[in-house]
Amino acid sequence: MSYDTTGTAAQVRGVTRRYRSATALDDVTVGFQQDMIHGLLGRNGAGKTSLMSIVTGQDWPSEGEVDVFGQRPHENEQVLPRICFVREDQRYIDDAKASHAFNAAALAFPNWDWGLAERLISDFNLPQKTRIKKMSKGQRSAVAVIIGLASRADITFFDEPYMGLDAVARQTFYDRLLQDYAEHPRTIVLSSHLIDEIAHLIENVVLIDSGRVLLTEPVEQLRGRAVTLVGRADAVREITADREVLSRESLGRMERTTVLGALTETEQRRMVELDVDVVPVSLQQLVVHLTTRDPQSGDQEVAR
Repeated sequence: MSYDTTGTAAQVRGVTRRYRSATALDDVTVGFQQDMIHGLLGRNGAGKTSLMSIVTGQDWPSEGEVDVFGQRPHENEQVLPRICFVREDQRYIDDAKASHAFNAAALAFPNWDWGLAERLISDFNLPQKTRIKKMSKGQRSAVAVIIGLASRADITFFDEPYMGLDAVARQTFYDRLLQDYAEHPRTIVLSSHLIDEIAHLIENVVLIDSGRVLLTEPVEQLRGRAVTLVGRADAVREITADREVLSRESLGRMERTTVLGALTETEQRRMVELDVDVVPVSLQQLVVHLTTRDPQSGDQEVAR
């Protein structure tokens, strides 16, 4: 089976999606590199599900173009078997049991691996005789993630189906995902609100807000985009005077300010002189800052 030689699994160009009076996606252009784990991040209603639905051929754009492995995915029998899309509200036939869902997935996905599916069924202690609609939320989530992993589709989208899992089960999912991805590289897109939980999994971040892509870049590069300074208010303000401020928190005479960009050597020396500490910004903190900052001033005051 041939692959797109550009190395891009999915490419979106100028895509807009309107639902009556609402615009879910607004002129979105973004690519998902092949054989990489991407984090599709953003707030509720940002447009993540709409984007994934269009890329996977389950919805149509109002404007723009979508290519998956160099072809249009919509109603394309050559492309659709190579795409797996599992979501938090995954639906099944009313009387379906987990075994029915897995048998259907095995027919739909040519790379389906029953050995992996059986191991995951054991890992999640998933009941086989219970109807899916009678399962707990965690068990229904397990059905979805098993399909997503065992499909071994060339590109797999997880739209938070693992949110119903408890902390232990989510860690099992993360561990099995990394293990199988290392043995069988493919393109995986994870959408999640638990950003710090998946930060060690993802290699590239696509950040979307209000239907627009704010950025797409490697996660390690993104981590260096901001730092947090903590110290006396006057000292912190001196160092950050010429910086774009993402957030500023007043703690009495102390201040905690997050700014864009790495510190220069001169700023680092001045920090030592003024007894100002630097604190790393987590991926989740950075996403929150970037999606809540004032677009006019970039300076968000938070009193505590």
